[in-house]
Amino acid sequence: MNPVIGLDVAKGESKVQAFLQRIEAYKNSFKFTHDLPGLRTFHVFYQELEKISGQPPAVILESTGHYHGPVLQFLADQEIAYYLVNPVISFEARKTSLR
Repeated sequence: MNPVIGLDVAKGESKVQAFLQRIEAYKNSFKFTHDLPGLRTFHVFYQELEKISGQPPAVILESTGHYHGPVLQFLADQEIAYYLVNPVISFEARKTSLR
């Protein structure tokens, strides 16, 4: 499995949790703000995870209206692969039993 970074985007900040493998969390979760210093903090973390795993991690986040705008712009500017998930779909997926 490729490394993955999950972002929980809220107004002005995002919470980060990364995984090297399916259930192998990488470090503790942390928050970063949606300003340039905060986004740089996230980018340093992203590069660290990429170096440790040997491959670029995918970033997964839910669509949050306009709150995710600065994050998506930064990810696109840095050419970081991301997946923007519709919250209705992710809510329905939580109801299913995945094996």
